[in-house]
Amino acid sequence: MTIDLDGKYVAQQISERFPGAVEEVSGNTIVVKGDSLYSIAQFLKDTKNLEFDFLNTVVGTDYLSYIEVVYFLESFKHNHKLILKARAYDRDNATLPSLVGLWRGADLQEREIYDLLGVTFTGHPKMKRIVMWEGFEGHPLRRDYL
Repeated sequence: MTIDLDGKYVAQQISERFPGAVEEVSGNTIVVKGDSLYSIAQFLKDTKNLEFDFLNTVVGTDYLSYIEVVYFLESFKHNHKLILKARAYDRDNATLPSLVGLWRGADLQEREIYDLLGVTFTGHPKMKRIVMWEGFEGHPLRRDYL
């Protein structure tokens, strides 16, 4: 059974390396600032005793005041897991850095979030629709769609 890693423990390590980047911590969940997301994800992947070598799932949720992207990370080496979140506060220009360079598994999942929620992942190698057809107007999973 995979063990939930203590978010406060990990957030403290993140804060030492990236001061001011952590927005919230709860249980095994850490919310970080979007502009620090890539650096923090790389830190979580490469740091000894953390070594999150597997990105299980990426999902997005529209809260009307922001769009949140949630990354479910796991370490096969240490058998622990963590939830990392980042928020795009500008609905008209919802942007977060792509994590495809760290975990190839982010590729199709980021494209799906782009297509259905309208979050653009900067640095993504092929940021285009995956569910809806090219030319489709809007993003159908946004709460204000239609």
